[in-house]
Amino acid sequence: MKFTKTVQLAFGSILSNKLRSLLTMLGIIIGVGAVIILVSIMDGVTGQVTDAFESFGMNNITVALTSRGSTRHIEPDDMYEVIDENPALFTYCTPNVSLTATVKTKNASDSEFASVTGTDETYDKINQLGMQEGRFLQFIDIEKQLKVCVIGTYYEQELYGKGKALGQTLKINGEPFSVVGVLEERADSSENSSDQCIYIPYTVASKMSQNRFISSYTVTLSDANKLDEAKAILENRLTKILGSSDFYNIIATQEILEELNKIIGTMKAALVCIAGISLLVGGIGIMNIMLVTVTERTKEIGIRKSLGAKKKHILSQFVVEAATISGIGGILGILLGAIVSFAAGKMLNLTIVPSLFAVVLAFSVSVAIGILFGFLPAKNAANLNPIDALRFE
Repeated sequence: MKFTKTVQLAFGSILSNKLRSLLTMLGIIIGVGAVIILVSIMDGVTGQVTDAFESFGMNNITVALTSRGSTRHIEPDDMYEVIDENPALFTYCTPNVSLTATVKTKNASDSEFASVTGTDETYDKINQLGMQEGRFLQFIDIEKQLKVCVIGTYYEQELYGKGKALGQTLKINGEPFSVVGVLEERADSSENSSDQCIYIPYTVASKMSQNRFISSYTVTLSDANKLDEAKAILENRLTKILGSSDFYNIIATQEILEELNKIIGTMKAALVCIAGISLLVGGIGIMNIMLVTVTERTKEIGIRKSLGAKKKHILSQFVVEAATISGIGGILGILLGAIVSFAAGKMLNLTIVPSLFAVVLAFSVSVAIGILFGFLPAKNAANLNPIDALRFE
């Protein structure tokens, strides 16, 4: 029997029992749809995490320090010296001083708490910040401990109005700072976003925090492929000054991202396995309904065998029918998965595109399951004795 004729017979059998066929496909539809939805969502999460880390700078290293007292400690000049001595490995270095302060405009009576970051003139380059107005901090600001600040668009709009912040006075912990720059908008100027930021010279921030010790530095690599070499240089210098590796920690952004991707990958695999259970249940449903179909069509099988049909013809007929059921279920599952994936992207505010890999994998597995679970009923049908089959009632 030709393959096209076998497929026609399979479709004829499916259409003659529409409701039963649909219910049989349901497990496959849900399984395929679940695999596509879960993989697509996890891909969207991975993309968002990657974008977030890239905005911080994939070539960045954070050096966290613990104080050893006044005898042994790292000064900013120590870190700058390492950078200057290794231009092939490092590009920039900036101290980071964080403090929580009250901020208000010159004439305002109300104040609010804000997170203020003390840094140097390279911070904007390290973190790829653009200026909307004015300038970023300069070396002279750090050297002379000038009371100037750069603000995000959130504070510009909240305190001054769009385009009116430059040259204004902002009081930080009661001390007047001149606004010399406004950063480009990155997060719709919303509260608790990256646009709610204030940067001042780290020399001023350190003095305001009443703590000379700076515990955090950000270093930028000139080449991400030289991470291990760069870390070794930093470790040698820090250990030499501090006397032990217990008083510092070096964290690379790309290493954090790699670990996060491993965790997300493991979660993705676990979720796909859970969703795959639906495919297994769907396969069992196909086997069950095919066994029923063989029983219902026993006499038909007997007639075909008496007319000269061979075992392979009967076997192929029922295997193709099972594969067709699972294949149609797979297609419907792909449509379901794509629709729900796009809807989930809108709801979760993620960029979610149905994964081509998940589509191909889920569809291939669904067809394979149809063939696998359809083989036993097909083999039973092929092995029927034609005389017994003709006498079956």
